[in-house]
Amino acid sequence: MKLNGIFPPLPCSFDNNENLALDKMCDNITKLSQFDLTGFLVLGSNGELVNLSDKEKQEVFEATREAIPADKIMLAGTGCQSTRETIHLTNAAAKSGADAVLVLNPSYYRGLMTKEALTGHYFAVADASPLPVIVYNMPANSGLDMNADTIVEISAHQNIIGMKDSGGNIVKMGDIRNRVKPEFQILAGSAGFLLPALSIGAIGGILALANIAPKQCIKIYKDYMAGDLQKARETQHKMIAVNAAITSKWGVPALKEAMDHIGLYGGVARKPILSIKQEIKKQLVEILSENNIRSLEK
Repeated sequence: MKLNGIFPPLPCSFDNNENLALDKMCDNITKLSQFDLTGFLVLGSNGELVNLSDKEKQEVFEATREAIPADKIMLAGTGCQSTRETIHLTNAAAKSGADAVLVLNPSYYRGLMTKEALTGHYFAVADASPLPVIVYNMPANSGLDMNADTIVEISAHQNIIGMKDSGGNIVKMGDIRNRVKPEFQILAGSAGFLLPALSIGAIGGILALANIAPKQCIKIYKDYMAGDLQKARETQHKMIAVNAAITSKWGVPALKEAMDHIGLYGGVARKPILSIKQEIKKQLVEILSENNIRSLEK
C-alpha cells in the first residue's frame, strides 16, 4: 500500500450534548474529498479515540467508511493500552472496511515499555491484523517517545508498512529512514515540519492542518515532489503559525473552532476537554485571517 501524500486526521464530531454527530463528520469528509488528498485518518489523536466507547468506535468506523470515496485510503486508529484490546479494535476496523490501521504505542505503564515489550506488542498486533499496520509515535500525548532502535526493530515485521512520527525530531527521523527497509514509509505527523520531513525521506504526512488548509498542505507536498523547493518553503513558512495554533498551542478544541470558522463542522470536544475561551477564539481567527484561511476553497 502506497501512502504517499496528505491525510487529514479527522476530528470526531459531537453535538452540543457530546453525542456522536456522524452525519456532520461524514459531511466534512464529503467537503474535504474535493481536494487531492490521499485519504483520511479516522480516530487518531484529533479524533478523540480515547474518549469513545467500543460501540461508538465501531459506529464511527462504519459511517466514515461509507463516506470516504473508494479511491481514497481509510486509515483507522486502533491503538489501545493492552495488546489484546488493540487486536480487538484492529479487527473491528478491518470488518468496517478500513485499509490500514495506525497504532499508537501503549504508554500507561511507560516504565515497563522496554524495546522488548513494545516490539512484542507491535509484532503480536501485526501477526493478528488482516490489515497493514502503521506505527504511531506521539510523545506529546503518550508521554513516551520511542527511540530509533525500537522503531527500526519493529519495522522488520512484514505487515508493518510505515510510521507516523509526531515528535518532530528530524535527526531521529532521518536515522530511522537510513536504517529501515526501503519500502518502510515515513509520514510526518505535523504540518509544522512537513517540508523538513520530506527532505529526509518522508513520503507525506498525516496533518491536523489538512482539515482546514488542505490546499496548502498538498501544495507543500507537490511543490517539493516537483523539485520547486522555493515554493514549498514559502508555503511551509506561512503555515507554521497556523499549525501551532491548532496543535501544540491550543489543541483539538482550537482545530474544531477553526473548522467551524471556515464552513466545516467542528463542534465541541468531549469533556474533560474544554472549549477555548473567547479571547483565544479571537486570536485564532486573527491567525487564520493573516494566513488567508477564511473558507474551504479550492
